[in-house]
Amino acid sequence: MTELSALADAARAWPFEEAKKLKKRLGGKAPAKGYVLFETGYGPSGLPHLGTFGEVARTTMVKRAFEALCPDIPTKLVAFSDDMDGFRKVPTNVPNQELLATALHKPLTQVPDPFGEESSFAAQNNRRLRSFLDGFGFDYEFKSSTETYQSGAFDDALIRMAEVYEDVMGIMLPTLGAERKATYSPFLPISPVSGKVLQVPMLNVDAKAGTITYIEPETGEEITQPVTGGACKVQWKPDWALRWYALQVDYEMYGKDLIDSAKIAARITKALGGRGPEGFSYELFLDEQGQKISKSKGNGLSIEEWLEYGPAESLSLYMFQRPRTAKKLHFDVIPKAVDDYVTFVEKFPGEAGEKQLENPAWHIHGGERVPNGEEGVSFGMLLNLASVVNASEASVLWAFIQRYRPAASPETTPFLAKLVDHAVRYYRDRVAPTKSYRAPTEAEVAAFTALHEALAAFEGQDATAEDLQTAVFTVGKGANYENLRAWFQALYQVLLGQDQGPRFGSFIALYGVAETRELLMQGIKGELAA
Repeated sequence: MTELSALADAARAWPFEEAKKLKKRLGGKAPAKGYVLFETGYGPSGLPHLGTFGEVARTTMVKRAFEALCPDIPTKLVAFSDDMDGFRKVPTNVPNQELLATALHKPLTQVPDPFGEESSFAAQNNRRLRSFLDGFGFDYEFKSSTETYQSGAFDDALIRMAEVYEDVMGIMLPTLGAERKATYSPFLPISPVSGKVLQVPMLNVDAKAGTITYIEPETGEEITQPVTGGACKVQWKPDWALRWYALQVDYEMYGKDLIDSAKIAARITKALGGRGPEGFSYELFLDEQGQKISKSKGNGLSIEEWLEYGPAESLSLYMFQRPRTAKKLHFDVIPKAVDDYVTFVEKFPGEAGEKQLENPAWHIHGGERVPNGEEGVSFGMLLNLASVVNASEASVLWAFIQRYRPAASPETTPFLAKLVDHAVRYYRDRVAPTKSYRAPTEAEVAAFTALHEALAAFEGQDATAEDLQTAVFTVGKGANYENLRAWFQALYQVLLGQDQGPRFGSFIALYGVAETRELLMQGIKGELAA
């Protein structure tokens, strides 16, 4: 056991706990195929969303943990697109709705691209997903369901499913309602007449010939066609099992809503003669109203929206944290995710042993590539500075930052430069339209005046953020605030137009003592609320 694998064995972060389960399953040895296969599935029936990315990111984190734990066992990650599925519903967040409606029930690779850029709607969505995954540097192999079926890669597994057809039906039928039972078959022929994915009962399944026979809905004709070569696909639960069996998948994650489906797929995989993968069920992402995020509805954040307002690393951190807890995924979570990421990176060099492997930064950056933290300011602080100075461009913030950190610049602190750009955009689009200042109460006027006078002693001095914070605390206590949180909230509401804000001493150090005193005076006079 290497030093790293020993540390991995002792680490308790959830990806390592998953890696240990997988190691136990394999007996600490590579499977017969020569590598451990991690898989993640994607349905390209709508534009990719962050839940889609989260599954790939989290699976990659387990893969990296397994590689640290078992460095001599090769691994592979497959991102599988179910792009041969029938197009069941037109998403509401894409153009050319009427065009898409003409292609209902056809394989997604036969649905026209509503953006007019790719050969199909599936190709458009697959491209977007791959582009994003590539941008994160994921090491994966992309597989298209259509290409896999049509290439013959699934042919042996499809013949095997025909051989155990009655066993598969015995597993599936008890899970279905009476109406569905009457027409159900795990095989879905692709109609040679309409090109649609058909859900029709089978008149005959001939495993020896490798064919199925059914009635074509549009003509009433009895048709016999092969189960192989892309002439049909499989219903999704048996299809999941088919994939596990054919590819010999060792590990796959799925949402909490698919736990029962995964159990059924595992039973079908066993009937085929294989073994279902090690699994991990994660909680679902919710939108701001607490509703499940849906590709077809387009609710929640898009991939592009997060990256508009926060760096990619913050998104990876959000995926790492508490995967078995339902979390709301909306714009307001971005600033905290950014600052949490910065904190973890800053802590990393000072941690030892397995503690480093439990730090989310290790999992975000693949272990040995954790960057050095940059001496700078928090994202929350940048947002509040942007709010006070009504920043419309990055240069406005840099003028204050370089007084506070003279050595900082876009060239010497590139990550801070990225945060500045994100902060300006977030303030412009998400904060400025919602700001609401209020006038101070009579008691607050007295307290603000006392703080204005107290800060006079720091003008022209090299005061630290701690010194300034102490002064703010002292004034709050002297103003008889029983709960100092109310004191700080008053400062935020009157001076910043919001309910929450930065550590105020750090804010003064960044914004400037003289400037803060002027801001206090504007608040006292009610000019900000005017």
